[in-house]
Amino acid sequence: MRLTQLASAFAGALASFGLSLLVANPAAAQQKPDPQAELIAKRNTIEKELEWVAVIDRKVMVKMRDGKLMAADVYRPKGAGKVPVIFSRTPYNFNFWDVKLGAPRDMSRELEAVKRGYAYVEMQERGHFFSQGNYDILGMPLSDGSDELKWMSSQPWSNGKVGTTGCSSTAEWQLAVVAQNNPSLATFNVQGFGAGVGHVGPYYEQGNWYRGGAVQMLFISWIYDYGIQNQVRPMFPSDTSQAELINASHYFDLNPQMPPVDWDKAFWYLPEKDMIKAVGGPPGIFETHMPVATGGNMIARAPNDPAWYKGGLWHENMKISKPGLWFMSWFDVSVSPNLAAYNEVRHTAPKAIADQQYAVIAPVLHCAYTRATENTMIGDLDVGDARFDYNDLVYGWFDHFLKGEDSPVLDKQPKVMYYVMGANRWEKTDTWPPAGAITQDLYFTSGGQANTLYGNGKLVATAPDTDHPDQFVYDPANPVPTFGGGGCCQGTAVKFGSYDQRPQETRNDILVYDSEPFKQDTEVSGPITVTLYVSSSAKDTDFTFKVSDVYPDGRAFNITENIQRMRYRNGYDKPLAWMSPGQVYKVTFQPIDTSYYFRPGHKLRVDVSSSNFPRFDRNLNTGGNNYDEDRGVIAHNAIYHDSQHPSKITITVVPNSEPVADGETRKSD
Repeated sequence: MRLTQLASAFAGALASFGLSLLVANPAAAQQKPDPQAELIAKRNTIEKELEWVAVIDRKVMVKMRDGKLMAADVYRPKGAGKVPVIFSRTPYNFNFWDVKLGAPRDMSRELEAVKRGYAYVEMQERGHFFSQGNYDILGMPLSDGSDELKWMSSQPWSNGKVGTTGCSSTAEWQLAVVAQNNPSLATFNVQGFGAGVGHVGPYYEQGNWYRGGAVQMLFISWIYDYGIQNQVRPMFPSDTSQAELINASHYFDLNPQMPPVDWDKAFWYLPEKDMIKAVGGPPGIFETHMPVATGGNMIARAPNDPAWYKGGLWHENMKISKPGLWFMSWFDVSVSPNLAAYNEVRHTAPKAIADQQYAVIAPVLHCAYTRATENTMIGDLDVGDARFDYNDLVYGWFDHFLKGEDSPVLDKQPKVMYYVMGANRWEKTDTWPPAGAITQDLYFTSGGQANTLYGNGKLVATAPDTDHPDQFVYDPANPVPTFGGGGCCQGTAVKFGSYDQRPQETRNDILVYDSEPFKQDTEVSGPITVTLYVSSSAKDTDFTFKVSDVYPDGRAFNITENIQRMRYRNGYDKPLAWMSPGQVYKVTFQPIDTSYYFRPGHKLRVDVSSSNFPRFDRNLNTGGNNYDEDRGVIAHNAIYHDSQHPSKITITVVPNSEPVADGETRKSD
C-alpha cells in the first residue's frame, strides 16, 4: 500500500471515531499546499489509468548474444492480441518510480501509445541503470539493437513490426541499427540525432565530436554530468528475480549523482585530456584506453581515426532501406550533417524508400520541439508561432507503417517542412535546399580596418581588385567567448540561442563585415559556405565565422556559426597541412544550413575570428596534439580579400520567396 493510501486510511479511521488529526503548530495550518502535490496527484492518476488499460511488465531482463542482460519496461494494451511495437532505447533514466517524490513519473507517453493500440517498449542502454555491461558512446548498438529487435518481434503479443523513436541519445543509435536492415524494423523516427552521424559528405564530425576538426566541448561536460564514464557502478546480481528488481526500483533507481561542476571555470583547464579528471570524474572512454567496443581515449582520436568506424555511428556507406521520419532544428548542435544524412538516404535508397523519407526542421534548440509556443523565443529572438503537432504526425506515421492504415496526416505532409525564421512561418518543399534555390556570393572587403563593429568591413557583390588585409591577434588565453548559437549540454557555461552580438563585436580580435541593407524581402534557405584566404604566424590555428541579421536599429542577432582547424583544411582523410608564416592559404569551411528571412532595411553580417570558446576547444596554435598541451602561443592572423584572394560568403537564396499557399509545396524542377 502506498504512503498516500496509508495516510488516507489512517485519517478515515480517526474520523470514524469522531477524531481529527491535530496540528502541533497552529501556524502550520496556514501553510500553502506542497507545490509538488498537484504533480504527484497527476502522476498517480496517469499510473492508475495505465494500470487499467495496459498489461505492464517492468524490469524484463533481455539477454544479448554476449550474455549481458538489458533492462526493459513493456506496456501493451489489454486484450488486444498481437500489436505493433514502438521502441525507445535510451541511456537516460526511465525508472517508473521517482524515489525523491515517492510517486510514479509522468507516464503519459506510455499511456498514449497503449491507448492508440501499440506496445511501448523502453529499454536501457548497455551499461546504464539496471542494464548490464559497459557503455561506450554508441557502443555495441549494432549487436544489441539487432538482438533487441529480434526479442520484441518474437514475443507472443507482437505483430512482428517495430518502429523506433526518440530524441538525442534516444535517437542517435537508430540510424546504424536501421542500416542492418532487420526485417522486423518497419520504420524509424529520429529526432535531434546529430551525435549518431559519423562521416557523411564533407562532414567528419564523428557523432558531433568534431566540427571542422575542432572539438565540440559539449561532450566533455555530457560525459561527466550524465555519468557516461560509469565503468564502476552498483549492479544487482544476474540471478535477481524480476519481482525483486521491480521492488528494488522503488528504492534504488541507480541514477548517478555526479558532484556539481562549474563548467564555466572547468572548461578552461589544460591539458584538455585531463579535464574530467580535474573535476574529480572517473577514468573512462574519454581519455584512457578501455576494453570497450570502439576503444577508449576518444579525446586523442583524429576525425578520420579508424576507431570511429568500429562502433555504432552511422556513416554514408551504410545504406538505409526503411521509411524514415526525421526531426531537426536550426539551433541544434549540428543540423547540417543531419540534413546531409537525410539527403544521402534520399539520393541512394531505392526510389520507393527514398520517397518515404520526410523531414521537419524547427526553429528551436536541441530536442525542444514541443516547447515551441505562439511566441517562440530562441534566446532573445522572437521567431513567432512555431507550434506544430509533432505527436499527431508521429502517430499518423506509425499508423501507416506499423498498422498499414491510411493516414490523412501523412497525406498532407510534404517531404521537407521547414521553418523560416524572420518570416516566422512554416514552408513546404520537395527537397532540401528548397526547390528553385540559387546561390549568391558576397565578397569581403575593407580598408584594412574591419576590426570591431566600428570598422570598415563590408560585403559586396564583386571582389575588389586591390585591398588591404585585415589583421588581428588570437591569444588562446583570451579567446572570444561563445555567446549564443546552436548546442546543448554545457551547463551554465554557454547561453545557446540568438542574442544581440554587439557587446562581443567591440573586441579587436573580431572582424566585422556588413552587406548593404536589403532592398526587398530575401529568404536565405539552404547551405551557407565561407571561403577565406588567410595567413598566420602560427603553424596551426583556427578560423571562425558567425552570420547575423542586423536590424535597422543596430541589433545583430546571430543565425549560425562555424569553425575550421587549419591543419585539416585539405580534408580530414588527408595528411595534416601546416602553415608557414607569411604564406597565404585558401580555406573553405564545411557548409552550414539555416533558413532566415531578411526584411528590407536589414543587413547580413559576418564576424570572423579564431575562437568560439567553450562551444569549441581552443587551438593552442603550437601544431602539437592540442589535447595534451597546457600552454599555447599567440597567433597573428590575417584575412585577405582582393582579386587574387576573393574571400567570400556564399548564401542560398529562394527567389520570389512569397509564402506558398496552404496545401501547396515548392516543387523541384
